[in-house]
Amino acid sequence: MLSLLNRAYDRNCQGLARREFLRIGSLGLLGGSLTLPDFLAARARASGTGHLVKNKAVVLLFLQGGPSHIELFDPKMTAPSEIRSTTGEVQTSIPGLTFGGTFPKMAALANKLAVVRSYASKNADHSYLSVTSGGGNPLKATMGALYARVAGPIRPRTGIPTNMLVLPEAVQAGLKLGSNFETSALPTLTSPGDLGPSYGAFDPSAGSDLKRSMQLTMAADQFANRRELLGQLDQLRRRLDASGAVDGLDRFQQQAFDLITRGVVQAFDLSKEDPQTIEKYDTSKLFRLEESTKWFDMKRSSNLLGKQMLLARRLCEAGAGFVTVSDCGWDMHSNSNSPKNLGGMKWLGPQVDHAVSAFIEDVHERGLSDKILLVVTGEMGRSPRINRDGGRDHYGNLTSLVLAGGGLPMGQVIGQSDKNASAPMSEPLTPKNLLATIMHLLFDLTELRAQPGLQRVADVVTGGQPIPGLVS
Repeated sequence: MLSLLNRAYDRNCQGLARREFLRIGSLGLLGGSLTLPDFLAARARASGTGHLVKNKAVVLLFLQGGPSHIELFDPKMTAPSEIRSTTGEVQTSIPGLTFGGTFPKMAALANKLAVVRSYASKNADHSYLSVTSGGGNPLKATMGALYARVAGPIRPRTGIPTNMLVLPEAVQAGLKLGSNFETSALPTLTSPGDLGPSYGAFDPSAGSDLKRSMQLTMAADQFANRRELLGQLDQLRRRLDASGAVDGLDRFQQQAFDLITRGVVQAFDLSKEDPQTIEKYDTSKLFRLEESTKWFDMKRSSNLLGKQMLLARRLCEAGAGFVTVSDCGWDMHSNSNSPKNLGGMKWLGPQVDHAVSAFIEDVHERGLSDKILLVVTGEMGRSPRINRDGGRDHYGNLTSLVLAGGGLPMGQVIGQSDKNASAPMSEPLTPKNLLATIMHLLFDLTELRAQPGLQRVADVVTGGQPIPGLVS
């Protein structure tokens, strides 16, 4: 017996019990014990929301720890030496615009980017929720959870979760990263808040309620590990294909079967990619994992960001609407427990540069630039003045923010910082503006306001103004 089981007892907004499960036995596919198709069919019948949910997706690359806005995209080389970028600068493809010295590949793609230099998270600590929830909202729910509440937690046609979290562990089985504050704060990065766990981010590496709901379970004495289980699923599909049994299933039975044996499983499987594509994304050769994880402040960092971004693209293609990619290690005080003089930049800067550039080029080549919006930011920026240890401290008055794609106007700089990169020269843009921009991209807001049962979400989603120059 093969089971797809949800052990939660709550009901979703369509009134469907999340305890619905799929059982496939020797006669299950043809003998009527398949209950997931009923669930999928009901979800399809209940999904008549017109054009409320647009055919768009967002990938949020969150640089946990607070990346220095000066070393990233506002180097200020005309400022005094204790302020200017410690990594120098590099000219971008836009005349007069420079990035920090570890971002040459992104600099060459600046015509495909929108750089926001007046963005301020107004947050001076490691409160991820203050940014990913749009600056805080009454629901205490992050942007991905808000999306799942409107779009539904699972795509009816494919079974793919709509709200996803991609950690390094999702692309390298058995990875054992150290733990520090970034681990303890990690749940707030994608918190569903008052919306409830049904709308939390699906974490393919471990642990989420939704994953436990969707996981394939078999007796422990039958299957020693997940790889063997997947092998058995492949054999099951081949046997049924050969016998013609699959052809006898109706549309929703076929959909349920594919959910188990092909759809979701394949979306998470990077081996399905062209090896040349994997190579283009690969950041593991940029530095050894041991170089970063030996430092206390970088225990959660990894050299796997490229493959995380590749997985994010695959998930968007499979139907995910909001994917959060976590990259840790950006808390660069340069104290006794971390590399001196923002030394972590020599690892993490080039890795972001490579992974983001590969993602932008790949999405463009696949004709997905108008569909997928990439957002790169963190929970805060860094103090303009370098401290006595050669690092930068927590700072909320300016924060790095770069966007790419989504059909929005690119090749521009929005806002400016002052001469010392200490404050916006114009009205600060905040997480509330970022939330409004993303939700405007994902939803028809007029239709959202008219949806029964979604008024509290609509109030949050429509409560701010989008970033000027990106959304009219």
